[in-house]
Amino acid sequence: MAAQGEGPISAHIDSPHRSAAHLPEHVAAPIGAQAAAEALENGARGALLLASMAVGLMFIGWLLFYFLLFMPRGPIG
Repeated sequence: MAAQGEGPISAHIDSPHRSAAHLPEHVAAPIGAQAAAEALENGARGALLLASMAVGLMFIGWLLFYFLLFMPRGPIG
C-alpha cells in the first residue's frame, strides 16, 4: 500500500491552481445587455433543428426496422 501523497493521484498540490481566466487577455470583453440579447435572439433555433433531425432519423430507423424486419415475419402465435 502506497503512502499518502505517493502515486499518480495525490491530494497534495505543490502550486496554486490557476484557471484559464487568470490572465486578462484570456477573458472576453464585457458586452451590454442589448448586444447579448441580439446574440441570443436566434440561439435556440439551431439546437431545435439538430434535435428535430435526430428524432426524425430515429423515427425513420424505427419504421425501417418495423416494416423490413418485423412485418415480413408475420404474426406470432
